[in-house]
Amino acid sequence: MFHVGAWQASDRFNINSQLEHLQAKYVGTGHADMNRFEWAVNIQRDSYASYVGHYPMLAYFAIAENESIGRERYNFMQVFFLSTSPRLSF
Repeated sequence: MFHVGAWQASDRFNINSQLEHLQAKYVGTGHADMNRFEWAVNIQRDSYASYVGHYPMLAYFAIAENESIGRERYNFMQVFFLSTSPRLSF
């Protein structure tokens, strides 16, 4: 039987170092200082990139919205670039 209290300090260090390595390597995994907005933008960006990159999913959206596949790709790319562009604050 495994108990959480049975973990050693070295196990916690190893897990934290692995998490830090993944966070440094992949942008979408987040970090400790990430706020809710940044997390939502990452999810949105990854979703639209996936839609554009997977032809069957793109075809599904095109049929559902009665648009051409090229138009759907264009629309998704527009949303993708708008979500990744820096925000202007006035």
